[in-house]
Amino acid sequence: MMKKIAGVYSSTYKHAVGDGFKVINIFPNGNNLGDKMSPFYMIDYQPETYYEPSDKKRGVNVHPHRGIEPVTLVYQGAVAHADSAGHQGIVGPGDVQWMTAGKGILHKEYFEEEFSRKGGNLQMMQVWTILPKANKYVEPSYQTLLKEDIKKVTLEDGEVRVIAGSYQDVASPVRTYSPMNLLDVTLNKGGGMKIDCPADYNMGIFILDGALQLNGTAAGKEQFVLFENEGEVVEILAASQAKFVILNGKPLNEPAVHKGPFVMNTQEEIEQAYADAAAGKFGFLENETV
Repeated sequence: MMKKIAGVYSSTYKHAVGDGFKVINIFPNGNNLGDKMSPFYMIDYQPETYYEPSDKKRGVNVHPHRGIEPVTLVYQGAVAHADSAGHQGIVGPGDVQWMTAGKGILHKEYFEEEFSRKGGNLQMMQVWTILPKANKYVEPSYQTLLKEDIKKVTLEDGEVRVIAGSYQDVASPVRTYSPMNLLDVTLNKGGGMKIDCPADYNMGIFILDGALQLNGTAAGKEQFVLFENEGEVVEILAASQAKFVILNGKPLNEPAVHKGPFVMNTQEEIEQAYADAAAGKFGFLENETV
């Protein structure tokens, strides 16, 4: 049975994240999808944007996270990061960083120094997944997926990069705390694919570029397609060269309370997260001079 489409959404909610990232929030602020996408909570998308060469530090200074797993996919450009647990690194074109904030961590991310000095195009996306109540306070950690190590499925007219979960029996090594799939897909014009998704899973598709027919419904660049929890099959046909991300997962069926960099289960837990961050319980990380 074909999976029904709940709606095709566009977002005009554009905002700056720190000094440099100019993003479109697809949800929850761009579209009030709420728990319709649990265990996913947010998509911030930085469209392809040219940045002039600069010696100035550009990015997001020290900020805390708790209760979520921010996932960063870089398509163009390069981003450097560091945290209060001593991790640091560079996420470049095709790379993915899967960060488990868990019980609390301080983080900062900037344009990689050489990229910033030379200038160029930056295109990236950050997806927040929600940690279940039972795992909200796990130890912070990272899972880095370099471009060459990401599992892929080659299609007749395209490619599927398996960031989390699996596709056609090809599984990602990423550990998730609840069942979910995150697929990064490229299709040539006229190319197609099929997704089998349990009816009770929440599912959405975000189109970075191009145009698609999804179970006969048209959607295009920078649109988000939400599916109903009815039916199991999605047939995708590319009306033009297309790049898109497929997200589906088993709903957590838990309250999700969001404020700033935290997603918890109650307002009291949000207040405690702010108090703990202010009390230095997330460790220490030096601010950059921006």
